[in-house]
Amino acid sequence: MHDEAHTANLLGAAALALGDMVVAEVTRAASTSSSGAAALVVLSTDPGLSVTELGRRVGLSQSAAARMVDGLEKQGLVRKEASWGAWVRLQLSDVGARAARTLLACRGDVLRQALSRLDDGEREQLGRLLGKVLAGLYRQPGDAERICRLCDRCACVRDGATCPVGQADRDRRAGHEREHG
Repeated sequence: MHDEAHTANLLGAAALALGDMVVAEVTRAASTSSSGAAALVVLSTDPGLSVTELGRRVGLSQSAAARMVDGLEKQGLVRKEASWGAWVRLQLSDVGARAARTLLACRGDVLRQALSRLDDGEREQLGRLLGKVLAGLYRQPGDAERICRLCDRCACVRDGATCPVGQADRDRRAGHEREHG
């Protein structure tokens, strides 16, 4: 008989250890905070966001996001562009775009090292299982951006693969549209 508490405990320990290792590497690589690193990744795939929307995606209040953006701007990683009215669109500078690529590469190195003890079949099986776990973590609109804030989105959809979190988001929205027509 399977001990669910044991498996859950192993998942928790692995998630925490990997999270700590990834955060340490990406903050070192980008010379910024973990939310700053996530902001660089988010802006690398979705340029032109407002400070408020960027903050929402990385889990910060508007005021905390504004302070983070000011710091990234001082580092030369992000630039603000006037939009309409008082709105500001955020763009990565060339240095910021390089930092985003570097931190994603460092993140990937940490994660590939963690998988190195598994053979090809085990990695494939783990990938399927993690897809199910991630889809189950999606609860409401907006979760996809938060869950995937440090994801290498190109790696997730390479070779026609479907991002499980993005699919959960699409499925939820389609179900909502069917219910509320």
